[in-house]
Amino acid sequence: MGSDSVQRVAKSAETRSLIVTTAMRLFTENGYDRTTMRAIATEAGVSVGNAYYYFSSKEQLIQGFYDEIAREHLGAARDRIAGETDFGARLEAVLLCWLDIAEPYHRFGTQFFVNAADPESPLSPFSDDSSAARESSIGLMREVIEDSDVKIDPELRDQLPELLWLYQMGIVLFWVHDRSARTKRSRMLVERSVPLIAKLAGLSRLRVFRPVSREIVSLIQDLAKRDS
Repeated sequence: MGSDSVQRVAKSAETRSLIVTTAMRLFTENGYDRTTMRAIATEAGVSVGNAYYYFSSKEQLIQGFYDEIAREHLGAARDRIAGETDFGARLEAVLLCWLDIAEPYHRFGTQFFVNAADPESPLSPFSDDSSAARESSIGLMREVIEDSDVKIDPELRDQLPELLWLYQMGIVLFWVHDRSARTKRSRMLVERSVPLIAKLAGLSRLRVFRPVSREIVSLIQDLAKRDS
């Protein structure tokens, strides 16, 4: 790829990021429903046509936000857990990192949650549209496990990254409704619940607890099956 092509790609990524950042600010200040694509384009200093070139709708802008925050979280979290082998410490660092990155968007989170909570909505973290951000988060949880010293039931190991992502979604839901200063209750939830998760993961390797972990694996596999 020539230097001109590299510059065009970089400029395109910069413009896309600018539109997403501007949209999140306007959604926070004015509300999701009252913010138009035209207002976003004007504030970002791009044409309406250019805004629609990158994002065909406000819903796609939210997907852009998911992707942006997932990329930022991935990079920052990897830095925080580098060299750490304790499973609980790695998991706590990843979750607290997400809270740090998401903090500026807390007000906005409360506004879009009603739409995101609808399982039929493309804004749902479980939707096909959200698959890129979801897979990035699950992949990060896989790194948390693989580079740690945790010993777990082999049959549970493959399912644990998705279980940890679901646990993170529970933290996110709590965070959305958290009205404490700097969402300190969400941080307390992470700090108090991670040791419990780490203990349960460690217990799964013991023979007496293996039937329970196998039941968990079976449940996850059944839930993952699509309706025929």
